[in-house]
Amino acid sequence: MATTSYLGTGRYKLLPLSPSSSNLRSCCCRPSPSKPLLPARPGSRVCNLVSVFERHKSVLFLPQNAASMHRRVITSVARAEPDRIDEGNAKQEVGKGHTLSAKEDSVSELKEKTSQLKTRIVFGLGIGLTAGGIVLAGGWVFTVALAAVVFVGAREYFELVRSHGIAEGMTPPPRYVSRVCSVICAVIPILTLYLGQIDVSVTFAAFVVAMALLLQRGIPRFAQLSSAMFGLFYCGYLPCFWVKLRCGLSAPALNTRIGATWPILLGGPAHWTVGLVATLISISSIIAADTFAFLGGKTFGRTPLTSISPKKTWEGTITGLGGCVATSVILSKIFCWPTSVLSAIAFGFLNFLGSIFGDLTESMIKRDAGVKDSGSLIPGHGGILDRVDSYVFTGALAYSFVKIFLPLYGV
Repeated sequence: MATTSYLGTGRYKLLPLSPSSSNLRSCCCRPSPSKPLLPARPGSRVCNLVSVFERHKSVLFLPQNAASMHRRVITSVARAEPDRIDEGNAKQEVGKGHTLSAKEDSVSELKEKTSQLKTRIVFGLGIGLTAGGIVLAGGWVFTVALAAVVFVGAREYFELVRSHGIAEGMTPPPRYVSRVCSVICAVIPILTLYLGQIDVSVTFAAFVVAMALLLQRGIPRFAQLSSAMFGLFYCGYLPCFWVKLRCGLSAPALNTRIGATWPILLGGPAHWTVGLVATLISISSIIAADTFAFLGGKTFGRTPLTSISPKKTWEGTITGLGGCVATSVILSKIFCWPTSVLSAIAFGFLNFLGSIFGDLTESMIKRDAGVKDSGSLIPGHGGILDRVDSYVFTGALAYSFVKIFLPLYGV
């Protein structure tokens, strides 16, 4: 049954009101509005509105002397209601607009993340295939490619040192010293391949950099010397162990099944040396460690590992360690090197240790510099240091383990 409203003038005269005008009614048990609906003229009485509610009827009474005002009341109701309706519609439209905007933002954010993931995968696969071919080629191809990576990484390192976050509490090396250090870091791997050792080249490089700092026009600072020397160690000395590992361990891995059937045009069985097999296992183990650590951290990560890198968790670290060791053991069975399972487990553990330590070291440098990535050279991956940080310390550990702890290089 429809609700009916009436406007009464005097005591018994009733005039029908629209249902929407019920917003102007005021119950007799509630205090009247602070402002009258109609402005009072001089000498006239203020109109007091009293509404009586029943189950399905509502009657609004006016005093008898105010009967002439009922038209004004109806006119006020007619004018007030559209404004309220428009205000309500505006609020609904604003609410709908906010909802649509939030939905559009979430959709665009999801598309952006999907696009970044695709870019990351495509460039990651391209880098992996290229690096695999370079490792298989070995010799000068491997060394020159490593020297190019070292040069770009050294440039990124010295740019981080000169950033506002790090330079605020120290004096960075002059730009010409940074450029000289970058060139020296790129030359050291080539000298290592040519000379067969690292000591002479690194010692000579440290002497040149120290003299350049001491003979500068301004007053030399110890912070300049320490940051430059660490750059030589981090970007020049440590990567040279990959040259020692890949090209220095030239003993043939006679037990490898792949080496026995390797084509003559590509080097034949002699191409599969202990250095090649150790490099392939080491790089594959690092890739597995990063992948399993990322998946484990996303799935099970709860406990932060360190404040240096808040996204790393103990759960992801343990998962990465398991994946690294498992990959080392599986590849040792495929390549028949090393012959001992215990040696393969120890080799995988050292690879993971070097990987996580190198990653945290680079994260510490970026955190002090106040940047997210070391550069923007690789789309979806950041800079060179962001991709090779896990390999910086691993080469030295892998070479030392194979050279010192494995009898006859594990053959």
